Amino acid sequence: MSRGRAVGSARDDLTLVREANERFYKAFEHLSLEEMEAVWAQTPGVVCIHPGWRLLRGWQAVRESWALIFKNSGEVRFTLTDLRIEVAGAFAWVVLTENLLSQQQGNVAVTSVLATNLFQKLDGKWRMILHHASHIMAGPSREESRTVH
Repeated sequence: MSRGRAVGSARDDLTLVREANERFYKAFEHLSLEEMEAVWAQTPGVVCIHPGWRLLRGWQAVRESWALIFKNSGEVRFTLTDLRIEVAGAFAWVVLTENLLSQQQGNVAVTSVLATNLFQKLDGKWRMILHHASHIMAGPSREESRTVH
């Protein structure tokens, strides 16, 4: 394989991972279990950590969590910031801030959550194998607070 082709392939993988990540958030916004199923690898090794939840292992537990979230959610909208994608062979990860606007039982909530999404290339398609989201509990780091805007 030529060097130019390898670079092109890496660029293609970055685009495909970005698209897979976007499908994850669209599935969430659409509250669609069917769309979410298309994003995830449906294997015993997948892991999901929702903010404040216990660790979920295996596709069945992860699927049930999404079904419960979707059943109990109204409108959900994401604005994704600080997005960074890395690809290393058959694995890729996306680290980002989820800025979430949600509505439940007439109440509107706005929150920011740090997330890591891990994807694995399986049968030529990038599938999510881990989603870990955590509430932001602290202010900016010392380095960020020293930045002049």
